[in-house]
Amino acid sequence: MAQVPNLDNAPINLKSLRDQSQKELITILKNIRGKKCLVIDPKLGGSLSLIVQSSLLKEHGAELRHLNAEPVQTDCTKVVYLVRAQLDLMKFICSHIHHDISKGIQREYFVYFVPRRAVVCEKILEEEKIHHLLTIGEYPLYLIPLDEDVLSFELDVAYKEHLVDGDTTSLWHIAKAIHKLEFSFGLIPNVRAKGKASVRVADILNRMQSEEPVNTSETGVPEINTIILLDREVDMITPMCSQLTYEGLLDEFLGINNGAVELDSSIMGVQQEGKKIKVPLNSSDKLFKEIRDQNFEVVVQVLRQKATSMKQDYTEMQTTNQTVSELKDFVKKLNSLPEMTRHINLGQHLTTFTSKPSFLARLDMEQTLVEAESYDICFEYIEEMIHKQEPLINVLRLLILFSITNSGLPKKNFDYLRRELLHSYGFEHIATLNNLEKSGLLKKQETKSNWITIKRALRLVVEDTDTANPNDISYVFSGYAPLSIRLVQHAIRSGWRPIEEILKLLPGPHSDIKRGGFSSSPSLDSLNGSLHNSDKVVDGRRSLVLVVFIGGVTSAEISALRFLSAQEGMAYDIIVATTKIVNGSTLTETFVEKLG
Repeated sequence: MAQVPNLDNAPINLKSLRDQSQKELITILKNIRGKKCLVIDPKLGGSLSLIVQSSLLKEHGAELRHLNAEPVQTDCTKVVYLVRAQLDLMKFICSHIHHDISKGIQREYFVYFVPRRAVVCEKILEEEKIHHLLTIGEYPLYLIPLDEDVLSFELDVAYKEHLVDGDTTSLWHIAKAIHKLEFSFGLIPNVRAKGKASVRVADILNRMQSEEPVNTSETGVPEINTIILLDREVDMITPMCSQLTYEGLLDEFLGINNGAVELDSSIMGVQQEGKKIKVPLNSSDKLFKEIRDQNFEVVVQVLRQKATSMKQDYTEMQTTNQTVSELKDFVKKLNSLPEMTRHINLGQHLTTFTSKPSFLARLDMEQTLVEAESYDICFEYIEEMIHKQEPLINVLRLLILFSITNSGLPKKNFDYLRRELLHSYGFEHIATLNNLEKSGLLKKQETKSNWITIKRALRLVVEDTDTANPNDISYVFSGYAPLSIRLVQHAIRSGWRPIEEILKLLPGPHSDIKRGGFSSSPSLDSLNGSLHNSDKVVDGRRSLVLVVFIGGVTSAEISALRFLSAQEGMAYDIIVATTKIVNGSTLTETFVEKLG
C-alpha cells in the first residue's frame, strides 16, 4: 500500500496542492542536468515521502542520501542539499565541502532551503568561506497533506520556539502557508482567532493580503468559508490526557510518524528475526478509515464481529452450494482480509499496553485531575512516580496537567517537587524545568484556579458517555470533551460572542475579523442561516471550515472534529491544519533540554 495518501475524497482539491509541490521539486532536479546526489535533511525525508515516491526522484537522475556528519560518498559531480534553514545542518554542509576540498575532489554544490532561505544560515556559509562555491535556491514547501482532511506545516518545535525562545518565525510561515492556500481556493472571509500566536497570525495574514492581494474577482466564491486559529497554549489539558481513540492510542504507544507506524515484523505476524516494518495508516485503508476515530473499546468489538462474520461465511461456503453472485460477494470480502489481519494484529498489540494496571491507574489519575477533585491524592501520586523513577516524560505530563488545572502549585509543593525531580533525574534537567516555567506550563500558584468555572460552563466533563453510540465529542477521552474542540464547536455555531466571558479566562487574546467583499457569503454569526442548506456552495458541496492548531493537535482532537462534521444539521466540512500532529509525550519532549 502506497505511503503517499490518497486525496481523491478531500473536500477541496488537495491533490492539486500536492502535485504543485511535486512539480516544483522535479523542476529543481531537471534544472540541474545529468546525474546528481540529492542529500536530504532527515527530518524532511519523512515529509517528502508523503508528496513524492522516491522512485520518481531517481527517474530524474537523483541518487538519494540522508544528511549527517559523515562526508557524502558518491561518484556524482553534482551534490544537491535539500535542507531546513537550521544552523546545525549548515555545519554538516560546511564540513562535507571542506572534506572534499582537502581530498582534492571537485564538485558542484547546490543548497535548496525549505521553505525559504535564512540570512543567519548564509552567514555561516560565508564565515566558513564556502558561500561562493554554492548555488543557493528555495523549495517553497509550506504545507503537506497528511490525509484527505489533515494538513501539516511540519513545524515540530513551533510551540516551544514561540513560548520559550520568543522566536516568531513559525508564525510568519503559517500565515504564508494559509495565504498560499487562498491563492488556490479564494480569500477566506471569516477569520476567528484565540491565543497570542493565533491573533498574530491573523494580523500577518491581513498584512500579506494588503501587500500581495488574492484577486477576489478571479477566484469567485471562496471555497473555505471560515478559518478558526487556535493556540495550543489555550488548551494544554487535552494533549496531556491519554487519548482513547484507536488512532490516538496507536500514536501514544507506537508513535505515528508521517502517517505510518514502524514496529517489529513479528507483531504483524511476519516471521523475520529483528526486522522492522512500516505500516501505513491513512484513509486509503478502508477499514482504518472506518475505525480510526472510534474509542478503542469499540474497535475491539468491531474487529471481533468482522472476524466472526467472515468465519461464518467461510463455513457456509464449505457446506452449501453457492450461486455465482454469492461467490463473487465472498471473494470481495476476502479482499479486505489483509486489512483485517493488519488491524487485528495492531489491536492485539495495543491491548498489551492498555490492559496494564499502570496504564489504568494513570487514566484514573488523569480523570481525578481533570475533575479537579482531590489535590492531595494527585500530589502523592506524582511524588511516588518521581521516587519510583518512572520515565521523566510521563512524570512531566502529569505534572503539567496538575499545574494547569490548579493554576499552579502552592510554593511549598512547587519547590519540593522541583527539588525531588532534580535529585531523581539529575541536575542537568534544570534547563527543562526552566523551559516549562518560562512557558507557564509549570508554575507557582498566585491566583485561585478558574478551571472548575471553565469546565462547568463548557460542559467538559460528561457523565455516562456512551462510547459505542456517541452523541458528544467526549467519547474520544471516555468522558472528557476536549476544551479545544468545544471552543471550535462554539466558534462554528455562533462565533466567539456568546462565550466571550469564558474566553477571557483562557490564555491570550481573541479576535474575529471579516475580510473581503463577501457580504453575500453567509457568515457563521448569523446563526439562523449558518446551519441550514443556504450555506452550501453552489455545486452542492458543504461550506468548509479550516481549523488551524498552532503548536500541534492530537489524533483524538481530529477524531472529535470528524465526529462534529458528521453530525446531523452540521452544514460544514472541516479540514484541520496543524504545525505537527502531537501527543502529550512528543509535545513535552520539545521542552526537554539537558545542560551540558
